Amino acid sequence: MANPPFETVVETHGALVWRVCRALLGEADADDAWSETFLAALRAYPGLAADSNVSAWLVTIAHRKALDSIRATGRRAVPIAQLPAAAATPTGSAAEHHDLWQAVAALPFKQRSALVHRHLVGLSYEEIADLLDSSPAAARRSVSDALASLRRDHHLRPEPPSPTEGRS
Repeated sequence: MANPPFETVVETHGALVWRVCRALLGEADADDAWSETFLAALRAYPGLAADSNVSAWLVTIAHRKALDSIRATGRRAVPIAQLPAAAATPTGSAAEHHDLWQAVAALPFKQRSALVHRHLVGLSYEEIADLLDSSPAAARRSVSDALASLRRDHHLRPEPPSPTEGRS
């Protein structure tokens, strides 16, 4: 059985890939990482096996594009004529979760990645460990540390366990 048209892949998985990029990079760089993810996927798509897990494949590409973006940030100059007097305030639905996104963005990258892949994408700890090049126990610890940090430093309420909480 052949792979579906690439347009179908983008329609089916585009929102998930954008959420991963947004959670790992923030609003400013998420769109670029999303585009880079699908450009890279488009190039590799003809060689993808028909029985491949397309979602996991795209999340892996998005994760690597996010890492590339973070690494590039340190090498990129951002000239500005004058510092703004105050930071801009987000509007709309983004404003409702602005503090949470800031709290997630403040986490160390490994914790942020593990948290995003566990709770946004729903990957198992083994899958997260493969992505982060660590052990399942380390992936579980990264998620736990990230949640503890968010609860402690940003006064977020603990949520009931997710249906996938027992899944390893």
